[in-house]
Amino acid sequence: MLARRLVSLAFETSRRNPVCSVGSPLLNCVRQHRSRPTHGIGRFRHLLPEVSKKRRDRLQMKEIDPGTEHTYGSLNIVMTSYDMPAVEHYARYIHRLCNRLSIKVEESYAMPTKTMEVMLMQEKGTKMYVDAVLTSHQRVVQVSGLSATFAPILLEIIQSSQPEGLHLLVKEHTEADFKVRLKARPELEELLSQMR
Repeated sequence: MLARRLVSLAFETSRRNPVCSVGSPLLNCVRQHRSRPTHGIGRFRHLLPEVSKKRRDRLQMKEIDPGTEHTYGSLNIVMTSYDMPAVEHYARYIHRLCNRLSIKVEESYAMPTKTMEVMLMQEKGTKMYVDAVLTSHQRVVQVSGLSATFAPILLEIIQSSQPEGLHLLVKEHTEADFKVRLKARPELEELLSQMR
């Protein structure tokens, strides 16, 4: 009786999913993951408060907050890595952590990707050839109004959860940091200088 029940159960499962009937009976055909590791990269708009569409005209530099005696001004938490999913997920983690801890997040943005070629020279030759191309990805989370007593606690939490292969830097936001984000257009600047 039990043998008949097992045979009929095996027959029913093979009719439902013929791929699973081939090979091991323990083979599971259900995909355990729904997306690739890069799923959702670059999506951070849901973490920021709603911004009106009229303000999207042009990126303007905001006044830099110098801070006070007891609070820091604008701080940039800069993450750099060769692994894009790692740096993207860690930036999202820091953004959500700051939101949970009621730390004001001014902006969260990606810096341009930098590529570097690793050249190799043969032992008895002068010709060099490209061995590898390294691409480094950088994300910045800009926070403001961080109190001096809470800053060490936040930095310890961030460092304890830092993944391997990721470089972390916390620095004060400057005007140069804002200008690095913008694309340089020398031909436009040359035309503007001729007009003046």
